[in-house]
Amino acid sequence: MRFLLVEDNMDLAQAVMDCLALDGHAIDHARDLASAQDCINAAPYDLILLDIMLPDGDGRDFLARHRRNANSTPVIVLTARSEVSDRVGLLDLGADDYITKPFDFTELEARCRAVLRRQGGVADNVRSFGGAELDSLAGAIRAGGESHPLRNRELRLLEVFFTSPGQIFSKSHLMDRLFSFSDDVSENAIEVYIGRLRRKLEGSGARIETVRGLGYRLVEAT
Repeated sequence: MRFLLVEDNMDLAQAVMDCLALDGHAIDHARDLASAQDCINAAPYDLILLDIMLPDGDGRDFLARHRRNANSTPVIVLTARSEVSDRVGLLDLGADDYITKPFDFTELEARCRAVLRRQGGVADNVRSFGGAELDSLAGAIRAGGESHPLRNRELRLLEVFFTSPGQIFSKSHLMDRLFSFSDDVSENAIEVYIGRLRRKLEGSGARIETVRGLGYRLVEAT
């Protein structure tokens, strides 16, 4: 998944990016609201982590504008404010969740997973399709009676397909979902990951199909 982190504290930002990168997420970092808007204009995001007090304005104004523009990308607010009224105000503005600074990184990871589950319309960490079961928390795919561990980006790529089975994803779209602006990779990386995942799906009814000239989609074998 691709996240946007809007945070001006560089030490905290680097720690958050390091933590989430270990889970296989791609993270773009913006130090102010103007840079954050540039990122949103340039790339799609699965989740935004938004600080409130930023050098060029208030994150709450950014959040309100984000929702007025009918942007449904989920937002978790990183806030130092602990008053109930402050937290309620953030939720009413359109935040999907919040976490109070200082926070434990395992809690941040759990809140990210929970928000993404709700966004995907699932109640837990397991998604099923074509007899295959993807367990995002365990980082494994069960297919043909066997469980296969997944590398971080393999997991994130399968999450894209399992969230929207049947939908065609172009290579460029998958690149946007898996890699940040700072990652120096080519579209050939997608082909490598697809090849690995196809082998791990063997024995189930789920397969990743190539749609010539368009991209890939997850389908059920007939």
